[in-house]
Parts: sequence; C-alpha cells; structure tokens
Amino acid sequence: MKTTVFTALMLASTLAAGTAGAQPAPFNEVGVTMGHWHIISKDVEANKKIFLGMGGKLFMPGGQPLMMFPGVYINLTLGTEKGEGGTQGSVVNHVGFIVNNVQERVAQWKAAGVAVLPGTNNRLDQAFVETPDGVRIEILEDKTQSMPIRHEHVHFFLPEAEVPKAVAWYAKTFGGKAGTRNNAPVVDVPGAQLRFNKADKAQAPTRHRVLDHIGFDVKDHPAFVKKIEAEGVKLDEPVRKAPSGSVITYITDPWGTRIEIIERAPLTQ
Repeated sequence: MKTTVFTALMLASTLAAGTAGAQPAPFNEVGVTMGHWHIISKDVEANKKIFLGMGGKLFMPGGQPLMMFPGVYINLTLGTEKGEGGTQGSVVNHVGFIVNNVQERVAQWKAAGVAVLPGTNNRLDQAFVETPDGVRIEILEDKTQSMPIRHEHVHFFLPEAEVPKAVAWYAKTFGGKAGTRNNAPVVDVPGAQLRFNKADKAQAPTRHRVLDHIGFDVKDHPAFVKKIEAEGVKLDEPVRKAPSGSVITYITDPWGTRIEIIERAPLTQ
C-alpha cells in the first residue's frame, strides 16, 4: 500500500511539474509565438482525458475546454462544427511534443489510461499518441530537458517542389528562422519547430478536419495584420474581437493550412 501511495504521489508531482511552465514562449522580433492547435473533438471527454494524462493543464475560458502545455494551447471544440478526417492525409500530417524520457513518460501515461503507440521500428526514444478521432502526436526525447514535456513541432507534408516555397513563406510571414534537422528543412519560431516532409501529392486542406487549424499568438494584432497584408497575405475574414477579449482573424497558407492569428486576452478559469 505504501508503495502504491508513493508511486501515485510521484506521478502527481511529475505531472504538476510538467504544467508549471505551461505558458507560451516569448515573442520573436516580429511579435509572434506558437499559439495553439484547434481540434474539433468528436469526444471532448476522451480527448481531455488524454491530455490531462499527458500532463496538460485544463482551463475553461467561457466554459470551453482549453488544454495547456509549455509552448502550446489545445482547443477541444469549435462552436458547433464537426471535424471529419484525422491529421494523416492532411497538410498537417502530425504534431509533436518532446519529453525528457520517453519510456518513463510512456509508463506514466499508460498508468493514467492513455493509449501509447510504439516508436517507428520500436525506437525507444520515440512514441506516438493518437486521439480517438485521428490526431497523430509524435513524442520525441531530449534527456537534457528540465521539464517532463513541452510542445515541439508541427509537421507539414507537401509535394517536393512546394517545400522550399513553404519554408520561405513561413520564415517571412512569421519571422521564423530557416534551417535543417536531420537534413530536412525546418523553420523555427518561438515554441515550435515547423517541419516539412515530401509527399507524393498535394494533401487535403486542414479546414473542417479534426485538426481544423493551428494558431500563432501575436503581440500587436493590428501591426501584425498590417505587416502580412503588405506582404500580400489575404485575410480569410475581417478582424474581430471574441467575447473573451481576444482579437482574432484567420489566414490560409498557399498549401491549405488554416491559421488563426490571435492577440490573446489573459486566461481565466
């Protein structure tokens, strides 16, 4: 019994530590940081259980569930809309977290009721979590990391000829730093690495899929919108103020990724 209680306390302590740094990364030079993934959950409670089990912190702004991890928010509903189709087959093929020890985190998550898939070819420093509605989440390892889990990447799949164009577009639009990882192109923005893989054909747009869009938080919404419009980026809808006080609009990248641009009001429960 003592061992069981001790284990439970250690698990609770570890998960709490994982949420201690649950806030966006600092803004970059153009006032951008990674904001969120927006999931249109078919089963909100099942998704909530997964993210809580992985160490996320739950907020209920306006009565809507919002999970938070270091570097990213995860919205679980989008009004009355329903998403069809998981991430695989869409422009955003998967998203990813990085942990300090994959095998330790996997054991904890399984104890919390989270189903975890093994890494490719049973790699011990990689695992996958997939939500019941098909959002694929890669888990990678950095043993030098001080926190148990943080947001790491968004992985785009594009036709080969489009990859360099996308790298240039994301670097310019969001002030990202282009580079490479394992000889593959990436763009780094605060809180996320945007990765680009070759696909055999154009993938489906994200709009109306379960992972409907990703979002970037901006420091000064009017200034950022002015910047991107001057660069030829068209807004999907007029800028508006949400009931929460956040200022938002949407754009769609040239390859079909829907992106929310938000100056976020302070979170309250």
